[in-house]
Amino acid sequence: MNISGADRRFFILVLFLLDRILMMRRSNTKRKPRLWVPPWVIIGAVLVLAPIFFFVTVDSINRQKENTISLLKEKGAALIRSFEAGARTGMMGMRWGGAQVQRLLVETAQQRDIVYILVTNSEGKILANSDPQNIGKTYGENLNLYRISHSHALNWREVRTENNARIFEVFRQFVPMQGRGVGGGAGRRQGMMMSGDWCQRHLNPEQAQSSDAQVIFVGLDMTSVENAAKEDIRHSIFTGFIFLLIGFAGVVTLFLAQAYRSARASFSRVKVFSDNLVENMPMGLIAIDPEERIASFNQTAESMLEISAGETIGNQLSEVLPASLRNFFYQLKTKTGPITEELEASLNNQQNLPLEVIGTSLSDEDGAAMGWVILFRDLSEIRQLKKEILRSQRLASVGRLAAGVAHEIRNPLSSIKGFATYFKERYRDTPKDHQTAEIMIQEVERLDRV
Repeated sequence: MNISGADRRFFILVLFLLDRILMMRRSNTKRKPRLWVPPWVIIGAVLVLAPIFFFVTVDSINRQKENTISLLKEKGAALIRSFEAGARTGMMGMRWGGAQVQRLLVETAQQRDIVYILVTNSEGKILANSDPQNIGKTYGENLNLYRISHSHALNWREVRTENNARIFEVFRQFVPMQGRGVGGGAGRRQGMMMSGDWCQRHLNPEQAQSSDAQVIFVGLDMTSVENAAKEDIRHSIFTGFIFLLIGFAGVVTLFLAQAYRSARASFSRVKVFSDNLVENMPMGLIAIDPEERIASFNQTAESMLEISAGETIGNQLSEVLPASLRNFFYQLKTKTGPITEELEASLNNQQNLPLEVIGTSLSDEDGAAMGWVILFRDLSEIRQLKKEILRSQRLASVGRLAAGVAHEIRNPLSSIKGFATYFKERYRDTPKDHQTAEIMIQEVERLDRV
């Protein structure tokens, strides 16, 4: 019996759908879902994180600058206090004058990172300088030295040398004898000093004029500090960039995690759908892997062949399938494209089940062989229906024959009835003939009713 064109097209459509579903499931199990980050996510993350990176980096740089200034101010203040302490000791105990303080100033300036130390009066005249050649010159013309020389506040500024090197300068009032009494030996020490010595005002502050107030300047080399600051800035920028990358990676990771969950949920839905489709389709389905092992055996196949899926899945098809299905599979292996056939499958109860079978090979998106799939349906009801149709056709033929015979019989009966009616009327006066004609008419009518 040949399979109709409509049935063949239906089988091929089902095979195509199964091929696509199985390919999707196979690719999903072999490869991870492809995740990608849309450009708008990257742009949004950059727009959000870049300002944060900028402000954090700038704030860190400003803090580094403030810390550097504070450190240099403390260092300058400590040097001034140290120099004042040395000068005070020399003036009070060793009868120092301006020359001795000048030597102390030169020795103090030999320390690392000290560019210069100098002392001026309130008019800017240099009284002592770590570079003796500058003594007598004017310094600090752009500063209010009078106010500075009468205030204990610590001041600072940045200046540049002739070779454009940056100097951090700390300056304030120079008062080595502040808070110290000079004692009875002040006159003797004063006598040891030359007249007009600039240190005299510190031994007799009550006799000093306001114009004799002095200012001490300490110039600190900023090279090492600048290098450290630059390193800190680079570190801050690098740290900020790392945090930017971490933040960006966090945003992207959150998006990818959400996309991954969505993809997994989608794949799960596809798997559930394909499993339900395979299990509940009204046809038997057998999927065979490249090693000729049963990979899928749906409920309809179990019901038709009276074999449970547990007995078949994972086993060689030659061990579990009926001989007719095995022979069909061996034909399928040698051909390309779907093939169809009607066959009789021997069941365990020694009965033969008529089946309509179609099979094809499966391949993935790269063309590699994935196995085969066989679909089949029970033809028992169809064959029974065809038998009933044939019986109905035979009965219809008999009916048509009977109708033809009845028609052929009624034609002469009509003539007989007509002649009987004629004779009935003609021999009305002859009772016997009239009765005979009446009987003929009644019998014809009885035959016509059959």
